[in-house]
Amino acid sequence: MKFGDYYLKGYDWLLRYGPRIIIAIILMFFGFWFIRKMRGWIAGTFVKREVDPTLQPFLVSFSGVLLQILLILTIIQVLGIPMTMFAALVGAFGVAAGLALSGTLQNFTSGILILLLKPFRVGDNIIAQGQEGTVSSIQIFYTLLTTFDNRTVVLPNSKLSNEVIVNLSREGIRRLDVELKFTFNIPFEEVKSILTNTLNAHKELLKEPTFRIGVSTVDADGYKVMVNTWVKPHGFQDIKLTLQENIIRDLIAKGIKLPGMV
Repeated sequence: MKFGDYYLKGYDWLLRYGPRIIIAIILMFFGFWFIRKMRGWIAGTFVKREVDPTLQPFLVSFSGVLLQILLILTIIQVLGIPMTMFAALVGAFGVAAGLALSGTLQNFTSGILILLLKPFRVGDNIIAQGQEGTVSSIQIFYTLLTTFDNRTVVLPNSKLSNEVIVNLSREGIRRLDVELKFTFNIPFEEVKSILTNTLNAHKELLKEPTFRIGVSTVDADGYKVMVNTWVKPHGFQDIKLTLQENIIRDLIAKGIKLPGMV
């Protein structure tokens, strides 16, 4: 075959498919630009309509993926590629990907369940996989947890959907317990009176439910007093530290000797 024949065939192919390729390239650049704009608009709409912040990242990501799939299918149609061939390739790729990414797909499914069932939300304090902190983000495949010492923990969603999760914020209040030990020569009523004044003076403690003070254990060398009071979930540790400090200060100020004091 002569060079002229190749030239004619190439020229014929270019006339037949060139416009489609150019249109597909333009459509691709315009499509991805449009998808970015749509993601921003969708995110802004969710914020204005006060959609649950737990669902916002997932819905924005899902919308972006769906638009990208529609764009790819449109480009394939413009190029004139038979959809039967594309369906066969997708099917084969799907089987291979499913086997290779079984754990990832499990995380994806678990992420959907977490977003639908809502065992916890963004902003909740939880204990999961031995980690305690505040949920900062729920993604499709994983959940981000910020611990109280400012570490970011990435938890796979499959672990969260199949393991025990302690939600410390769901009920809106938490009980704070403080246990103290005294010798028998210190009257319980005197201790109770001092502790009552301390609890009443602490502004961050909730008035309802009311606090409780009682003897929790009686030992051979003394007795233990348990203090139960209620606080808001956020700031629990800070309140506990200040409350214990105030209790020790007030007991010593009233002449009560704690264990170990001379």
